[in-house]
Amino acid sequence: MLFALCMALFLSALELTAVSTALPTITADLHGEDFVWVGSAYALASSAILPMTGGLAQMFGRRPSFLGSIGLFAIGSAVCGAARNMSMLISGRTVQGLGGGGILSSTIIVIGDMVTLEERGLYAGGFFGLTWSVAAAIGPVVGGSLANIGQWRWLFYLNLPLCALSAAFAIILFNLPTPPGTFRDKLSQMDWIGNFLIITSTCSVTIALTFGGINFPWSSAHILSPLVIGLVGIILFIIYEAIRASYPLVPFSILANRTSFSGYLQTFLLPVTSLAMIYFVPVYFQACKDADAISSGVRTLGLASIAPAAILGGVSVKIWKCYRPQIWVAWVLQIVGAALMTTVKSDTSSAMTVGFCVLYGAGAGINYAVSVYPIQAPLPITQNALALSFLSFLRAFAGVWGVTLGGAILQNELLRHLPQEFLAQFPQGIAIAYSVIPQIRDLPQPLKDDVREAFAESLSVVWKVVAGVCGAGFVSSFLMRGLPLHTVTDEAWAPKQ
Repeated sequence: MLFALCMALFLSALELTAVSTALPTITADLHGEDFVWVGSAYALASSAILPMTGGLAQMFGRRPSFLGSIGLFAIGSAVCGAARNMSMLISGRTVQGLGGGGILSSTIIVIGDMVTLEERGLYAGGFFGLTWSVAAAIGPVVGGSLANIGQWRWLFYLNLPLCALSAAFAIILFNLPTPPGTFRDKLSQMDWIGNFLIITSTCSVTIALTFGGINFPWSSAHILSPLVIGLVGIILFIIYEAIRASYPLVPFSILANRTSFSGYLQTFLLPVTSLAMIYFVPVYFQACKDADAISSGVRTLGLASIAPAAILGGVSVKIWKCYRPQIWVAWVLQIVGAALMTTVKSDTSSAMTVGFCVLYGAGAGINYAVSVYPIQAPLPITQNALALSFLSFLRAFAGVWGVTLGGAILQNELLRHLPQEFLAQFPQGIAIAYSVIPQIRDLPQPLKDDVREAFAESLSVVWKVVAGVCGAGFVSSFLMRGLPLHTVTDEAWAPKQ
C-alpha cells in the first residue's frame, strides 16, 4: 500500500516541477505565448478539485477516490504528450492537475487513517517527504534532459505505464472499507454550492493574476473585476461553509482554534515561496548563465536539500514530540536563503547561487514535513479527511499564487529593464521574449550582457517577494501553541481483515 501511495505521489510531484526547465523549449516548439498558463493550469485545477476530494473520500471511500485521481492524471498526461499547440497542452495540464490534486489529497488522507499523528513523522517526513522531495529535486533535471534532446513529449508519456502500475497496486492492496449507501444518496451529500463557490472563485483570482500587467494594466476593469469577484467569492464560501452548508467541505471547527489557523496560514504561505523558487531558479540559469535545459536542471539541484531536511524534520517530531522549534528554524532558513538570492547578479558564481538555494531548500523541507502537526494536533481524528483535504487545497492554491504572481512580477520587471532594441523585436509582448530564452546565448554583445542583467534584476524582485512571504510565515507561526500529538487512529477507516 505504501509503495502505491509513494509512486502516485512521486508522479504528481515530478510533473509539477519537471515542466519548469522544459518550459522555454516547449513554448518555442509549440510557437506559443501563454507560458504562465502551462504551470498555472496545473496548479489551478489541483486547487479547484481539492476541497471536493475530502468529501469524495469520505462518502465513496478512499480507494475509489484514489483510482479516479490516477485515471484523470493518466488522461491529462496523454493529452499533453500529444499536444499540437499551446491550447491543447494547457487543456491537458488542466486535466492532469485534477488528477494530481486528487492524488496529493488521497495519499495524505490514507496515511492519516493508518498512522497516528505521534508516529506520522516517519511517514510524512520520511517516506512521503522523501518521495515528494526527490521528485521535486530531480524533476528539473528530467524535464531539462528530455527538452535538451527534443523529446519533451516523453515527459508526459512516461507517466502512463507508471499510472497503470500504481493503479494495479491500489486495486490489489487497498483493502479499505467502503461507506454504505447508494450512489444517489452519496451524491446528495456533496456540498455542490460550496464546490461551485470555491471553484469559480479560485479560477477568477487566477485569471486576474495571470493577465495582470501583461494583457491589461493592473488598474483596469479587466483585472480588478475578476480579482475582486474571486476574493469576494472566497469570503462567501467561508461564510457559507460556516453557516449554511449541511455537509461542509471545510467545517468551521477546523479553523476555530488559533493553532490550526496558524498551521493553515503557514501551509498557504510555504508553497507560494517554494513554487516560485522551483519555477524561476531555472529561468535564472538559462537566461543569465547560458545554461541549456538539462544544465539549469542540474544547477537547480541545490533545492534538493528539501529531501534530507524533510526527513530530519519529520523524524525529529517523532523523537521529541514537539513541532514549534522545527518550524521556527525552518522559516529562518528560508528567509536567509531568499534574502541572499536577492543579491544574485548575472555574473554571480553558480556555486554561490546553488548554496543560497540549499539554505532555502533546507527550511522548505522541514516546513513541508512539520506543518501538518499544528493543524491536526487540536482537531479530533474523525475530521482527518476534511482537515487534510483543506490542507492540500491551500498548498495547491498557494502554488497558483507562487507560479502566477512570480511570472507576473518577472514579466512586468522585464518590461522595465530589457533594452528597447530587444523589446522592439517582439511587438506582441514580453511573453514572446520569454519564449526565446534559449536564444539569449547567441545574441551579439553588448546586447547579450544587457539582456542577462535585465533578467537578473527582474528576478531579484521575485526573490524579494519570496523573502517577504517567508517573513510573514515566520510571524504567523507564533500564533500556534505546543500541543500533545494524537496516539490513536480512526477505527472507522481501519483496513478490513
